[in-house]
Amino acid sequence: MSVTIRPAERTDVDALAGILIGCTEDGASVGFMLPLSRDRAVAFWTDVLDSADAGERLVLVAAEGAVPDRTAGELLGTVQVVFAAPENQPHRADVSKMLVAPSARRRGIGDQLMGAAEDAAAATGRTLLVLDTASGDALRLYERRGWQRVGVIPDYALWPDGGYVDTTVFYKRLR
Repeated sequence: MSVTIRPAERTDVDALAGILIGCTEDGASVGFMLPLSRDRAVAFWTDVLDSADAGERLVLVAAEGAVPDRTAGELLGTVQVVFAAPENQPHRADVSKMLVAPSARRRGIGDQLMGAAEDAAAATGRTLLVLDTASGDALRLYERRGWQRVGVIPDYALWPDGGYVDTTVFYKRLR
């Protein structure tokens, strides 16, 4: 399967909401508790795209298909590069909400999204990226991509169905 990575558009909100709901229902600790309603997920993505329109972040999506045709291809995943930071950190960005639809996992989509996020951050002059994750699969992906593990923060958040979850913090210097 060929995958195209492109900036998210307003027409992607419903599909992005579906990915967020699917990942949350699958147990991902991505900031939401169960049950996650479609209205709540749509409102989240609407706010995120407002932030992207303001230049505070970049939202990328992975779509099925070889041609960057915004009307074709199912969305398979997403990642955000958050540029909004204190004025003394213009060189840094956060990677956030790297989500791959449960049905599309283990096909290299997360790796493609992370590569595109790193390239996009570097293209804006960022030299340092940071992120945190509670996912074992994501830990392995980030380490394979050369991210450096900083450490684990215990009881950082809650799993979607309750119960504390640790998070692992990473950074990557961009060249």
